[in-house]
Amino acid sequence: MVRLHDPDHYFYDPSGKTVLLMMRVNSGLTNVGAMLKGVELPDGSLEISPLKTPAGGDLFYFPLPGGHMKFHVVYDPVQKLYWMAATQTTDTLRKWQRLPDSRFNLPYNERNRMALYFSANCYDWCFAGMVAQGKHDKESRHYASLLISGDDLLIASRSGSENSSTAHNVELFTLHRVKDFRKLVY
Repeated sequence: MVRLHDPDHYFYDPSGKTVLLMMRVNSGLTNVGAMLKGVELPDGSLEISPLKTPAGGDLFYFPLPGGHMKFHVVYDPVQKLYWMAATQTTDTLRKWQRLPDSRFNLPYNERNRMALYFSANCYDWCFAGMVAQGKHDKESRHYASLLISGDDLLIASRSGSENSSTAHNVELFTLHRVKDFRKLVY
């Protein structure tokens, strides 16, 4: 759930009552997410509805690196950018029958690469760098949580080792620090 802060953004709400609900999509595709809007009502509840494109159509699916798995977004008021940690896949079109036994589930469920992205609008994402990468499939880095700490970005990750039963069923949590993360913007 994110709030837009840019008055020039098409979906900006000057009343501050609207949030974007960004969701992962289990579609068999990677780099696609889903989005709805929530508008706060007088009783504090959220009224959920589709977003409308500038042309008047519904907007539900949108480009989102790693949107096929859990991801986390934080807003940095210093640079006025959104930061996201998400799983990066590299091998989604491999035939599932030819995957190594160590790979979990289907090709798009590759989990050993945790990437960092930034965006000015929560729609167009720029690759900022690799946070962590396991040496093999069971050394997963996924389902991150982010926290801005001064000039650093802290990323907690559900992680695995060679002792994990699968890339999904892991036994570790790791903490990664991206020092001076704002310098990654280009």
